[in-house]
Amino acid sequence: MKKRCVCIISGGMDSALSAKIAQNDEYEIIALHFNYGQRTEAKELESFRKIADAVNAIESYEIDLPFFESIGASALTDKSIDVPTGGLEDGVPITYVPFRNGIFLSIASAIAEKHNAKALYIGVVEEDSSGYPDCREEYIKQMQKAINLGTKDETDITIEMPLVNLKKSEIVQKSLELNVPLEHTWSCYKEEDRACGVCDSCRLRLKGFSEANATDPIVYAD
Repeated sequence: MKKRCVCIISGGMDSALSAKIAQNDEYEIIALHFNYGQRTEAKELESFRKIADAVNAIESYEIDLPFFESIGASALTDKSIDVPTGGLEDGVPITYVPFRNGIFLSIASAIAEKHNAKALYIGVVEEDSSGYPDCREEYIKQMQKAINLGTKDETDITIEMPLVNLKKSEIVQKSLELNVPLEHTWSCYKEEDRACGVCDSCRLRLKGFSEANATDPIVYAD
């Protein structure tokens, strides 16, 4: 039996590249996506399905996590909080969803244990990201330790974060080199038809394409 991994795929550019790297690492891919009440939930799910097909996922999971919307505290899940459009600021932004990656990795670990998968792939980026604390390399390493303490001895999961030290322009370049279907990815925090172009995530994406001297294939309103 070929080695298996679980890929957390949001539908964005980073997770799409991470999944493509897993495929090139000769893993059979179990694709995992979360619907957690985010503003662009429908668009992200559509993107996830296309990316999972592109990497020939042998199985897909679409997990609903409505409690994130219940607790709010993030502009992504609480529509009473405006998504910032004025550019990146210092500190943890209001678009941070409390402990999201920790919860995602915990669920991914349960799925990995079920399928005897030996790796989890997650597209976290620390070097050139929005300042989310749950995207830090050291945090992910500590999560790996906790996961392996809380699972069967033979499970022994490795969390792969192949993009963690890359800049967004390097992610764009690598995605183009590996033929990642960037036209099917979605990064906008606000809109599902045309990307807004002004939220933090759109700004980071556009900056990456500009610095890579490449053209973003998705459509923007602004």
